[in-house]
Amino acid sequence: MGNTNSKRNLPPPPNNTEKGTNVSAGQRDFKQNHELCGLSLDIEGISTKVSEIHSSDEDPEDVFYKFVILHAQNDADEASRLQHLLQNNFCIKPGIIFAEMPSGRHFLQNLNDAVNRSAWTIILLTEHFLSEAWCEFQSYASLMNALNKQHKYNSVIPLRPLNNPLPREKTPCVLQAINALEEDSPGFAKQVEKIFQESKYRQQQAMWKKEREQMRHTRAIGMMKDMHKDS
Repeated sequence: MGNTNSKRNLPPPPNNTEKGTNVSAGQRDFKQNHELCGLSLDIEGISTKVSEIHSSDEDPEDVFYKFVILHAQNDADEASRLQHLLQNNFCIKPGIIFAEMPSGRHFLQNLNDAVNRSAWTIILLTEHFLSEAWCEFQSYASLMNALNKQHKYNSVIPLRPLNNPLPREKTPCVLQAINALEEDSPGFAKQVEKIFQESKYRQQQAMWKKEREQMRHTRAIGMMKDMHKDS
């Protein structure tokens, strides 16, 4: 399991001495994003008691995540760091890492749930990625899921982190064909903003809810038929 108790990467306080005329459009957007994120954190603090009242009634299986980070076993801490970065600095929440999936279940079941219950699947590319055949399987399974479902198009995002990144020349060919997020890139913030769009998330969330309702309806009919046979 990853270390989910690591400190949040909170956005830096605004620089009041900076002149507005020297700030580019991209920098203004990024500052606004930080301010909105800070506001959302304040709102979360105010509404904590209300959330606690309803949390016991909320089924974890009903949560549709904005992203899941698939990672090597030795990269759980790095995945957790990136999870907090995306959630707290960019307000892309809720997110989950594969190490947080329920224990005691088969890997394939957890992989299927993680990919289907998230709008974006992030493949964490570190040197550890090639040391586990399971990581490559995760990648291929995620890509096949994206190909088979139209609303999942462009939902698989390779990401090279600052720490121990996998060199491009070592990256499997199937992932080289996809533009990867580079945490050390100057344009990282703009890339994140471009990829994780709220409209795309809402679209996938609606499709996921529709599929779940259809599955529940099918199960209910099956149970009624079984009861009828038994009677």
